[in-house]
Amino acid sequence: MGSVSYLASPSATRAVLERHGLATKKALGQNFLVNDAVIAKICELSEVSEQDTVLEVGPGIGTLTVALLPRAARVLSVERDTDLPAVLSETCADFDTFSLLSKDALELTQGDLEEAFGDGARLGVAPNKFVANLPYAVAATLVLDYFQRFKSIQSATVMVQSEVADRMMAKIGTKDYAAYTVKLNLIAKATGRFQVSPGNFFPPPRVTSAVIRLDRRDDLGISDCEIAAASLMADAAFATRRKTIANSMKTFFSGRKSAAGVVELLPGLLERAGIDSRRRGESLTLDEFIELGRVFLACAPECCEAYLKR
Repeated sequence: MGSVSYLASPSATRAVLERHGLATKKALGQNFLVNDAVIAKICELSEVSEQDTVLEVGPGIGTLTVALLPRAARVLSVERDTDLPAVLSETCADFDTFSLLSKDALELTQGDLEEAFGDGARLGVAPNKFVANLPYAVAATLVLDYFQRFKSIQSATVMVQSEVADRMMAKIGTKDYAAYTVKLNLIAKATGRFQVSPGNFFPPPRVTSAVIRLDRRDDLGISDCEIAAASLMADAAFATRRKTIANSMKTFFSGRKSAAGVVELLPGLLERAGIDSRRRGESLTLDEFIELGRVFLACAPECCEAYLKR
């Protein structure tokens, strides 16, 4: 079997960088994959096919990109490093289904996607798969944010720091189970994972990495507003992790102008949701956070509007 990505080796990566007079940029978290077998496993886990349109963040020199392009209907890559468009125009030159958006991925908007994918029937397909070797500093934020804002994305197969993958998949009651876990699990669930050691990158990072696949959920039967309310309850429940849920939520809502009256409602909210106020946030199930969010929507509608539009 031939290589999946002709760029996935230390020699090929160095050659491309040297040809363009470039070096890796630590400030941008650039660690290029140099193991073709890892690229192959990412493609296998993502199950990208010719029916899929892929959104990629941080393509670098195109190591993963050139493996995705033959498999996908189209790939849109988002890259903030202004030195890399020239590199990508070379490495991805053989594919007319490749598009590059030079922008900070944290600032990507629905309008950007509509502009990229709205130019006729051939290209008028929004991205349904998010596949990327993500910059670790923004990985957790991007995954949750993109699932929340870009409803066309049905799955994310992403390289992240191993500890971030642990948080994404954390079980109730463990040290990794946190507000982030709850908020992500309200929208998506993990369906696959594998570890990637530092030696598979150039330069090697100081942490162990993991590729995780998350699929958008359709089994909870909750509205976007209920998801947002349950997410808010998770933030409140974990605001002060060592405190009881009642005290943590009191701390969270106290002093917030948009939460006038919520503190007084908290005992009743917890009681109506069937939650013992002496419990701690890490003991609550996803269903309990959903119920707490529903009660909050019913009991404090005047506060919900301000918070849920954040």
